[in-house]
Amino acid sequence: MDRSRSLPVAVDVVIAGVAALVGSALEVADPDLATKHLAAPTWIYVAAQVTAAAMLLARRRHPYTATLAIAAISLFAPAWAAVPAPYAVTAYGTGRRWRQWATVGVLAVAFLVGAQAWAIDDPFTAPAVILCSALLGMYFRARRSLVAELTDRAERAERERLLLAERARADERIRLAGEMHDVVTHRINLMVLQAGALRISTTDPAARVAAEELRVAGCQALAELRDLVGVLRHGDRRPASTADLAGEPALTSLVDDSRAAGLPVRLTEEGDPAPVAPAVRRTLFRVVQESLTNVHKHAPGADATVAVHYGEQRVRATISNTPPRRRPDTDLTAAGGGSGLDGLRHRVEVVGGTLSAGAAPDGGFTVRATLPVYMPTAAPR
Repeated sequence: MDRSRSLPVAVDVVIAGVAALVGSALEVADPDLATKHLAAPTWIYVAAQVTAAAMLLARRRHPYTATLAIAAISLFAPAWAAVPAPYAVTAYGTGRRWRQWATVGVLAVAFLVGAQAWAIDDPFTAPAVILCSALLGMYFRARRSLVAELTDRAERAERERLLLAERARADERIRLAGEMHDVVTHRINLMVLQAGALRISTTDPAARVAAEELRVAGCQALAELRDLVGVLRHGDRRPASTADLAGEPALTSLVDDSRAAGLPVRLTEEGDPAPVAPAVRRTLFRVVQESLTNVHKHAPGADATVAVHYGEQRVRATISNTPPRRRPDTDLTAAGGGSGLDGLRHRVEVVGGTLSAGAAPDGGFTVRATLPVYMPTAAPR
């Protein structure tokens, strides 16, 4: 049973047990008290005390019924259960306030009548205690209402804050999309046009091939930029494209592109890649792609090695390169934002993996990524 539900039940059982025990003990301790006005065996009055106490078990769900039943019993045998009963009426009772106080008044009068019939020396103390119990119930009811209202206000404020933050992010995405569309796309378009013009005008076959490769790469970059601008403008609400459904290209094609660009790359793959989840496969592709791009930029003339092991539970990828043979192009290295590895690490963590990167003892650089075979799902709330 849920603790939030079992605790109130346990409290009600304890209160009912204490009321039954105290009331029964007083009846047994002075059995002649009842017989002064009502001729009946002591066990009758003990049963009345226990019955009245049992009514307290329903004090949360049926406070009026339980309290009126205790009042009826108190007419003949003033029950100790009459002390906590008013608390239940004012704390849990529904309806108008006058109904609650009318029920408390009926209980107090019934207890007073029963006390006079039993010739109790101080019959007014118990009604005073009943009144205090009712006031205590009002206090805790008001306190619960205040806490609920404050909690609701806090939740509304948090929702409004999240909405404002989301609106700010959406505005920033739209601004970035405009910047990329107006500036970056324009620059790449110029590069593609110039590469196309060079391919047509040059007579050198090698230069023509290089210009065509540059033009194709620029066209691919433009297509990816269009997708990225769409994501920035519309978030993730856009339908998945055919390329998304087809998944990322194989690592072999990525390595072939790097070799064609002049980077010696050796690729080794072990295990079966078939069970790997599509999201993990795309992340692995991005890790290798970003790592080889960094080798191009920061380690010209170096040799690169890509080793991927597909295990039953984990995919481990190691991308390493030898020390650079030439100084890197400062214009090329400065073109990066310096956050490639941080963004890559975040992407790996999203799918439940880890990524480490650092200098190798021989002067090269090594990137290690460990990814789960299956995309981990969020725990249910």
